[in-house]
Amino acid sequence: MTETCIIVGGSHAAAQLAPSLRQEGWAGRIIVVSDESSLPYHRPPLSKDFLQGSRDAQALLIRPADFYTQQGIEFKLNRRVTSIDRAAHTVTLNDGEQLNYTKLALCTGARARQVALPGADLDGVHYLRTLEDVAAIKRSVAPGRHAVIIGGGYIGLETASVLRKMEMEVTVLEMAPRVLARVTTEELSAFYSRVHTEEGVVIKTGVSVASLQGTDHVSAVCCEDGAELVADLVVVGVGILPNTELAEAAGLTVGNGIVVDEYCQSSDADIVAVGDCSLHPNQFYDRQIRLESVPNATEQAKSAAATLCGNAKPYHALPWFWSNQYDLMLQIAGLSQGFDEVAIRGDTTSGRSFAAFYFQQGRLIAADCVNRPQEFMQSRKIISEGTPVARERLLDESIAPKQWLDDATQ
Repeated sequence: MTETCIIVGGSHAAAQLAPSLRQEGWAGRIIVVSDESSLPYHRPPLSKDFLQGSRDAQALLIRPADFYTQQGIEFKLNRRVTSIDRAAHTVTLNDGEQLNYTKLALCTGARARQVALPGADLDGVHYLRTLEDVAAIKRSVAPGRHAVIIGGGYIGLETASVLRKMEMEVTVLEMAPRVLARVTTEELSAFYSRVHTEEGVVIKTGVSVASLQGTDHVSAVCCEDGAELVADLVVVGVGILPNTELAEAAGLTVGNGIVVDEYCQSSDADIVAVGDCSLHPNQFYDRQIRLESVPNATEQAKSAAATLCGNAKPYHALPWFWSNQYDLMLQIAGLSQGFDEVAIRGDTTSGRSFAAFYFQQGRLIAADCVNRPQEFMQSRKIISEGTPVARERLLDESIAPKQWLDDATQ
C-alpha cells in the first residue's frame, strides 16, 4: 500500500511541511486538508499590505499552485477533518469521506478569540485572522469613517496604523492599564501609545466594552463607564486560541497546545504537531512554550518533516517576531517573560528608534528593537549562543552592535 502523509490545516506550517517531506525523501502521497478556499498564504500582510490594497490575494500565496503540482502535493480545500481514528489510521472529513494515513501532521493553527458581547453578531463587526476576514473588513473602510479596535495588542495596533493611513478616524480600546501589557514592558507600551497618538489614533486604556449597538450594521460601541463611541467598523483583536480540539478528541496529550517533544512528535509516534497549535520544549528558556510565530512554524515544520521520514532532527531555535506599524519595524529576539531588569539603548520618549534589553539574573534573555536591525541581529546571536555581554556595552551608543561579541570574547 502507498504510504500517505495527511497534513491537517493549510497554514504556514503546512506550506513548509509538505515540500520538506519531499526533501527528506518521502516518496508516498501527501494530502493537505484545509478548511480555507485558498492555497496557503502569508498571514502577516493581511493586517497591512492586503488591508490597504497594496497586495492582492494572489500575491499573498506562499507558493504558486504549479509548485505543489510539480511536487505531487494534493490539496482538499474547503474541507475539514472532523475526527481521527488512531487505531485504524484514518481521518474523517466533514462530508463523510474517510482517508487512510501512514503518518499524520496536525498544522491546525489557531483561531481568533471571540467576544461574548451583545451586538457582537452585527454586520461591520470583524475579527482579523483569515483572508476572508480582511476582505470583509475592507468593505467597511472609507476615509472619514469611524473605526473602533477592541484590543491593544500587536494585531490591534497594526490594524489601527493601517486604517489611520487609509484616513479613517480610529480609536483603540484596551481593558488593561496600557497597550501591549501582556507582552512587553511599560517603556515600549508608552512608546507605542505616543506614536499612535502622534498619528491621530485615540488610545483608551482601562476600558471595558459593554455592548455593540446597531440595527443591522454596527453604529456604536458602548463602554462600561458609560462612554459611547460612533463606529462604522469594529475590529476585535483580543488574542487567539490554539485549535487543539481534534487532537484532544483523538486522545493525544494536550495542554496549552498539542504537546510534542523536540522532534515535533506528539504522544502518538505516527502524529506530529507543528506551528501555533503545538506546545513544545524550548532549550533556551527550559520550559514548554507555544509560539504564535511564522518563523517558528516554518522551522518547526522542517524538523517535523524529518521526523516523519525517520531522519530525527531536533527543533532548537530562538523565538523571534516582528511587527510593522507606520514607519516602525519592531524586531523581537527571544522571550522577555521572567525578566528582572530592562535597559534601554536610545530614547523611547522622543524619536522612533531604540532597543530595549531584558535581563534575568544578569543574563540577556530578550530584546525589542525598533528600527534597530543591527541591534536585533546581534542580540539574537548573543541570546542564541549564551554569550555574556556587559550591560553597559549594550547601552553605550558609541559602541557599534557588531563590536559587542568581539568585546565579549576578548
